[in-house]
Amino acid sequence: MNLSYSECSARERLAALLDAGSFHEWLPPQARITSPHLAQLGVPSSFDDGVAIGRGRLAGQDVFVAAQEGAFMGGGVGEVHGAKLVGLLRRAQRERPRAVLLLAESGGVRLHEANAGLIGVSEVMRAVFDLRAAGVPVLVLIGGANGCFGGMGLVARCADRVIISDVGRLAMSGPEVIEASHGVEEFDARDRALVWRTTGGKHRYLLGDADALVDDDVAAFRQAALDWLHRPRPMDLAALEAEHTLLAERQRQAQGCDDARELWQRLGVPEPASVPDLEVAALRPLRPALPETP
Repeated sequence: MNLSYSECSARERLAALLDAGSFHEWLPPQARITSPHLAQLGVPSSFDDGVAIGRGRLAGQDVFVAAQEGAFMGGGVGEVHGAKLVGLLRRAQRERPRAVLLLAESGGVRLHEANAGLIGVSEVMRAVFDLRAAGVPVLVLIGGANGCFGGMGLVARCADRVIISDVGRLAMSGPEVIEASHGVEEFDARDRALVWRTTGGKHRYLLGDADALVDDDVAAFRQAALDWLHRPRPMDLAALEAEHTLLAERQRQAQGCDDARELWQRLGVPEPASVPDLEVAALRPLRPALPETP
């Protein structure tokens, strides 16, 4: 029986994704490492500050893992939350596990701790690049109900590989942020079909922003992580130039597009209007050929 990834809590995902009984958590809730800022603002805090970190095994291979808890402040990054992620990545640089898996579910920086959260995200990005340069791949898994937005959206695209489900979402600015900044005429955050066409996993996969598209199933995420575990993306000039080529071509193709369906048509996707209703297995073969990337 399938276990919905989107409906699981952070620790439920870790328990089902990793080998049974192998997860060992660092700084668990009983350590009571909480935000130093939320209590001062009269905001309830969490004893793990909304993220579980630790180590475990994936098909017998040693991995470090972090899972953001979307049920606490939308997975928002604050000072302690960010520090736990950075600490995990720095420890991975020293101990060199087979890979680091980030189970991202976040609306971005926690507004209650804006400056501390922004600093935290920047430190996470630097730690991801340092870890990749040291030869330890970083995989980001996206499929939670809150999506992966803001600073964590940037972190995701700094990683070696992105695995996303058809109900996952990935972007820099969230729909509500765009609407608040530019009005409903620019983006109607209540239009769920529009939101998923613009930020959803199928769209991100077709554009090449995600390496794997999976069903909303923990077992599917586990298999995809295993498939990409030994395929890190080189951090060299050739990889950077390939990414620039991809982005330049996307900018050219997207010029004047008002909706993702227009872009899908320009990309050569047959019957673009049917994309939102397609099963994952039927959609995968429709991704256009991308510029050569390592």
